[in-house]
Amino acid sequence: MRKRPRYFPSSWAEAPIDRRGVLVGMAAVGGFLAVDAAAVVYARGPIGSGGRLTPQGFIDAFRQVHGSHPGFRRNHAKGVAVTGYFDANGNGVQLSRAAVFRSGRRTPILGRFSLPGGNPTVADTAAASRGLGLTFGYPGAEQWRTAMLNSPVFPDNSPQGFYDRLLASKPRADTGKPDPEAMARFLAAHPETARAMAVIKQQPASSGFGDSAYHGLNTFYFVNAAGERTPVRWSLAPLAAPRASPPPENGPNWLFDNLIQDLRFGPLRWRLLVTVAEPQDTLTDATVAWPPERRVVELGTVVIDSIERERRGNARDINFDPMVLPDGIAPSADPFLAARSAVYAASFRRRAGERGARPAVEVDAVSR
Repeated sequence: MRKRPRYFPSSWAEAPIDRRGVLVGMAAVGGFLAVDAAAVVYARGPIGSGGRLTPQGFIDAFRQVHGSHPGFRRNHAKGVAVTGYFDANGNGVQLSRAAVFRSGRRTPILGRFSLPGGNPTVADTAAASRGLGLTFGYPGAEQWRTAMLNSPVFPDNSPQGFYDRLLASKPRADTGKPDPEAMARFLAAHPETARAMAVIKQQPASSGFGDSAYHGLNTFYFVNAAGERTPVRWSLAPLAAPRASPPPENGPNWLFDNLIQDLRFGPLRWRLLVTVAEPQDTLTDATVAWPPERRVVELGTVVIDSIERERRGNARDINFDPMVLPDGIAPSADPFLAARSAVYAASFRRRAGERGARPAVEVDAVSR
């Protein structure tokens, strides 16, 4: 088990929680994950049960497929920084002793909306998967980080499967699209991915970032004050009504442009939900959705109320490592969790030493 890193000075333990506090704290420690000894160990060790894959191997594969883009994330390179807060309703305290779920508590959030892939200049498309990374800031030694997608399941259930799919998705020079024969061979070898993609295609369409649902996908344990462990998956359900008609696809950044416009009219809100597993549910395969009749608990409301271009000191410098968890939330045995942590750390260490990258999306800051 990784030891949770301390990111904030101990003097913060008595400080009030507000957005300025968490922003100042994060800016003060700069590239804090680069000095997390546990993350460095993970970033150098093998990934998966076979021992053949390494974080560097994933970094090389992303460069092979998407090209070299110094200063950007190796995946989800295109994105914008946002801030906001989480208002807890108290329903979570029976499941988890994490302070973030206490009734009436407001916790500041730093986040990042993004699109997948390692090319920051890729044009927005309506079919593109959308990502949302969030850091829930604590006044003391802890944080809760999560990286979510607007997909009900994940396409892969092993690091090797993700690696193979990444290579199979490399665009051909003549078409700019993946080689259909390479993808067909991959899907034949990975029927779990074929099934997951069929589920993803069936989900209701959303028009942008603000009306998308987001899913944590992997299983975690909520641990309450009595030490009872409950397997859960979390998600965000949008409170924004779907657009009556699709937004215009004007320009290469139209999804982000529409997000900026949405925030000019007011904050965006999501209900934070956790789905509770039954004994027969898989806890280690994110390609398999749990049945819709499972118990769902609403924990409060996530509010995003400001947006800006990526820059030093905001979410650009945050590694949304899913293994950074507060007391009261613990990882499951899903092999993807350690693998994601390792690859994220390796990517962070690389881009932290690179210079010259301009933001992929220019934003006139919006703050409410």
